[in-house]
Parts: sequence; structure tokens; C-alpha cells
Amino acid sequence: MEDNNTSIQCKNCGTTIHAKFCPHCGQKTSVQRITLRDTLLDFFDTIFSVDAPLFYTIKMLCLHPGTMLQEFLAGKRKRYYKPVAFFVLMTIIYLLVRSLIGYDPMLASAVKVSGDSNELMVQTQKFMFENINTFLFFFVFWFGILLKIFFYKRYSIAESWTIGFYLVGFYIILSTLNMFLAHYISYDLQFVIVAVIGIYFVFALLSLFQRPKWLITLKTIPVYMISIGLYIFSAFTCSLLIVYLKNR
Repeated sequence: MEDNNTSIQCKNCGTTIHAKFCPHCGQKTSVQRITLRDTLLDFFDTIFSVDAPLFYTIKMLCLHPGTMLQEFLAGKRKRYYKPVAFFVLMTIIYLLVRSLIGYDPMLASAVKVSGDSNELMVQTQKFMFENINTFLFFFVFWFGILLKIFFYKRYSIAESWTIGFYLVGFYIILSTLNMFLAHYISYDLQFVIVAVIGIYFVFALLSLFQRPKWLITLKTIPVYMISIGLYIFSAFTCSLLIVYLKNR
């Protein structure tokens, strides 16, 4: 039992308290000097803890994406990793894995620019594929807009972008796994992951919107394909502009 006669002052706000937590600001009463252990625990707590349940979010996006998205949009925010943070973290993990295994995105490109082509185009393609995940915000941007256009009565544009951050974040997970397939088996197997990601997007939106299934499928395919096309076009245009300005 707690000794209600023993009172201390909260080190955060100065409130006199008699319990383990401050009733005013919520901080623990037993706050000591910061140690290396505290710093490491805080880091992993931010990424993987109950306050930011990364693995639960990934599990739900994999098995029950519709339920997860419906709950998050309905206000059940605490149990899921925040959408933008999830997208950024998956991008960082992708880049780290790519660097560690020496994956070359240029070898995975279905579009090749020959050495006889304009030097600016060669440099642009190289820059784009070296920084391809940096441009994934374009994928989220266009996916959200197209989702709003094709499913205009369902969610607002902000909610559509939220859905985009989660689904594109999971797209990055699949792309990360695909790096191992391409790098250690064959770069010619790229069509496999493209098909798997397309099927996942159909599955996710069917799970989210539920019915009529044939209509959802019919709408999802152009949303996904056009988003990919606009994403690549936007990435190439930005790369072309950046390379052109660097060469001036």
C-alpha cells in the first residue's frame, strides 16, 4: 500500500504528490539521473513499444488491413504506429538493408538507357534509381488523390493520404523482401514482386471497402497502376531537374 502521508514534489511541474505518478502532468515520481540504459530503452520504446506498436501494425496490415485502417480512421489511434512515422521508418530500413547487401536498383530496372543515349538521360536514370525511395512521397501523394477520385464518397483527401502512407509503407516492406529475392537469386524475378504488391493493394482495399467486390477490384487496379505511373514520372522529372541544375 502507498503511504499517503509521504509527499514529494514532482520534478517536472512541482506539484505536491502522494502517489507513483503526478496527477497534474503524469510523470513518474521516481525519476533518477539518465543512464545509458534509459537512453537505449527510450529509443527502442519509441520504435517498438506499446506506445508505438510497430509489429502489431505490420501484422494487421498484412492480415487485416481493412480492419486496421477502419479502426485508425475511426479514432483508435493509440494501438497503431502513426502513418507518416511508419512510412519514414520503413523507408529508412529499406535504405539500410539495400546498403548492407549491396543491392543495385539499376539492375532491377525494367527500363534501360543505353550508353549511346543522351548523357543527361543516363545521369537522370541513375540518380532516380539511386534515390528511388526518397521519391516515394510522390506515390503516397498520387495514390491518395486517385483514391479520393475513384472512391470519392468514402473518405476525405487527408484520410486517403493516411491510407496511402500505411499501404505504401507495407509496399516498402515487400520491396525490402524483394531485394533479397533479386540480389541472391535473380534480378529477372522483378515481375513477381510487382504482381504480389498489386494483389496486396486489391486485397487491402477489398478489406477496407468490402463490397461490391467486383467494383472495388475494378477501381483498385487503375488506382494502383496510375499511381505507380505518376510516381515514376514525378521521380524522373525531379531527378532530371536536379541533375540538370547540378550540371549547369
